[in-house]
Amino acid sequence: MSDCERFHVITGGPGSGKTSLIDGLARAGYARTVEAGRAIIQDQLAIDGPALPWRDPSAFAELMLSWELRSYRMAEAMSGPVFFDRGVTELVGYLTLVCRPVPAHIARAAERFRYNRRVFVAPPWPAIYTQGAERKQTPEEAVRTYEAVVAAYSTCGYEVVSLPLVSVEERVRFVLDTIGA
Repeated sequence: MSDCERFHVITGGPGSGKTSLIDGLARAGYARTVEAGRAIIQDQLAIDGPALPWRDPSAFAELMLSWELRSYRMAEAMSGPVFFDRGVTELVGYLTLVCRPVPAHIARAAERFRYNRRVFVAPPWPAIYTQGAERKQTPEEAVRTYEAVVAAYSTCGYEVVSLPLVSVEERVRFVLDTIGA
């Protein structure tokens, strides 16, 4: 099995249960990556850095690209299925969402660093959505983010598989059943 076949992306708008699902898959023994955006925001807040999405979206995107490429390279050394909390293709959607051009190097990265053709997308879920220091988006912005990432993955040739609005355990079972694990 090639790396891209065993690399599974879980994406969607903020506050839709992606990370909880990936945490559940990790508890079940599967390899995972850590979401770039959340970690970068935490680090930038800690140092009062400029690369925050509300300060400099382009700098934020560059840091996310670097993080996602490193996550991809680290996943190549792992065995079995690896679950990605977002992926390189995400940047195409993010930049489109914030009305920034997609630089050629980011478009090339989305073409070169591929994942399993099926991408799991967590739809907006108002019942579990919360805001905080790292998640400043309104529920409406979360929906627009969801729409942007769905469009990006679809445009880049992925099949979007919508996650059901069910418990973490049921989502874990849905994902594992879908990939045949």
